[in-house]
Amino acid sequence: MSDLTPESFEEEKYVAYFPQLQQAYKDAFNTMNEQYDSTLIHGIDQQILNESEPHYEGDGEFTIDLPENPKERLTAVVVAEEKLEAILEEYLEEIRSQLRKQFDLS
Repeated sequence: MSDLTPESFEEEKYVAYFPQLQQAYKDAFNTMNEQYDSTLIHGIDQQILNESEPHYEGDGEFTIDLPENPKERLTAVVVAEEKLEAILEEYLEEIRSQLRKQFDLS
């Protein structure tokens, strides 16, 4: 089990933990890309998640802050709002799952 704390994660996420963050996002992208239209997943990745901010809350739980107006940011593909919301939530859960794996919290 990891000794990761919310404080250490915030202080070190873009220094010491950056490789794990990159790998978690990459693995989540690959998983989602296998399940859904690659144009949609690529658009979400490049236009919404590129400015997302992961946070460690403790007890193995991560949150992902999205940029303002994430739905309006997606211009690369036309998709129904309900479908986008559902897929985006699944994508965020996949990122959280991959972060738990990367930091040995699962």
